[in-house]
Amino acid sequence: MSMKIGICLCGGGARGIAHIGVLQALEEHNITIEAISGASMGAIVGSLYASGKRPLEILDIVESAKLYKLVSWHVPINGLVELAYLKKLIAKNISSDNFNSLQKKMYVAISNLHTGQCEIIGSGSLFDTVIASASIPLVFKPIKLGNYSYVDGGLLNNLPVEPLVELCDFTIGVNVNANVISDNEKWNMWDIATRSFDLIMWNNVIENLKKCDFVIETPQTVNHHVFDFAEAKKIYEYGYRNTLLQIETLKQSIQNKKL
Repeated sequence: MSMKIGICLCGGGARGIAHIGVLQALEEHNITIEAISGASMGAIVGSLYASGKRPLEILDIVESAKLYKLVSWHVPINGLVELAYLKKLIAKNISSDNFNSLQKKMYVAISNLHTGQCEIIGSGSLFDTVIASASIPLVFKPIKLGNYSYVDGGLLNNLPVEPLVELCDFTIGVNVNANVISDNEKWNMWDIATRSFDLIMWNNVIENLKKCDFVIETPQTVNHHVFDFAEAKKIYEYGYRNTLLQIETLKQSIQNKKL
């Protein structure tokens, strides 16, 4: 019996570089992913992987891209910045701006500011959908798709596993935002903002983690802030090594599902 395996990659900014390490470990152990869903950084890594890029190629893209350019730091009058550089980076590395051109099925979660609903998109324009999914509220400018404006998918659904449950025989969820007790004693505005967003993301993944057949977590990544792209190699290693630690258990879980 052939198993169709899907993987759901959560958001988390630079922490999501750990997804690349997870994918590398899976490839090395011949665990083939046929469908992907993702939010925010998970959508970026997932779309590159779905386009045919190998994990180490994706890591090279992340490391070589000057991600301090991720935003155009001339702040517009509304106080928000644009993800123009990220869109150029994606367009440079994915040949066609359409979900249907990808080699693997891909789904991206985005948050509709008008309706207050999460939408999971798997067709149409790829680039703007991925950029919308990565548009962190209060930092980046919302992305207009049709008649609505959208922001980070992780705001409402940071582990959008729902389409994979329907499509796949076995689903793997990857969570890079472990919930840990903070020992911060001096909270500044940035600390409060990032901690608040962490808590929002953590609380909206709890139920969806239960829907996955297997969960890979990278607790070490919580020590990195969402723009810590300078630590890409270290964050990649967390994903890689945590997956290797669980790889035999994962293989057994896949085998048991086949029976």
